[in-house]
Amino acid sequence: MSVFHENSGFRTFLRDEKGASLVELAMVLALFLLILFGLIDYGRYAFHYVTSERAVHLAARIAVVRPPACAGLPETNARGSYTGTEYSYGSDCKQTGITGLCSDYGTISCVGDTANPTVAEIWPRLDAVLPNGSTPQNVRFAYTFDEELGFLGGPAVPIVTVELQNVRFNFITPLGKLAELAMGTGTSSLEGGTDDPEPGIRFPSMSVSLPAEDLNHGNEG
Repeated sequence: MSVFHENSGFRTFLRDEKGASLVELAMVLALFLLILFGLIDYGRYAFHYVTSERAVHLAARIAVVRPPACAGLPETNARGSYTGTEYSYGSDCKQTGITGLCSDYGTISCVGDTANPTVAEIWPRLDAVLPNGSTPQNVRFAYTFDEELGFLGGPAVPIVTVELQNVRFNFITPLGKLAELAMGTGTSSLEGGTDDPEPGIRFPSMSVSLPAEDLNHGNEG
């Protein structure tokens, strides 16, 4: 009789489904929260990406009509290595078969510093849309000589580039920990790792290049 009761109790235990829904919930909860928080944070990511692209375009448009953000850019196109007398001041820098009519100053670049008036004007427009934690040092300005722009003795007209670099996007939700839980891994790349120890993910670099218009030469306004 006791054996019968023991077997009956064991079969009852096997058929008992109390708490099954709780186990199932625990199994899917991490995945559900991962999807939910992913929608929230990657929605934020998309917002920052789109608005940052627009802001960089605006920053470049401002930079081409303002004094240089970097020191060392010449105000005028000086004579280069060309020693002939055929072309004088007022001649286009680019001449067929002639090199070095205007001095090539290469590329002059620097990171943003709000002590510079041009950077101080541009940075608030970028700061409003960049991910939290971004600084003016995440913005690089470059001024590149182009012989197809300008003339000998005239204002230096470089190609102006405004570039975002080394920007980090940080999650506001525990997305990395949930990814670890859902995938059963020890470390999520969303929270940094051996190759990239900083938290969050690296924001894509983006840049806009435009020919300078006047760099505020002759314009006191």
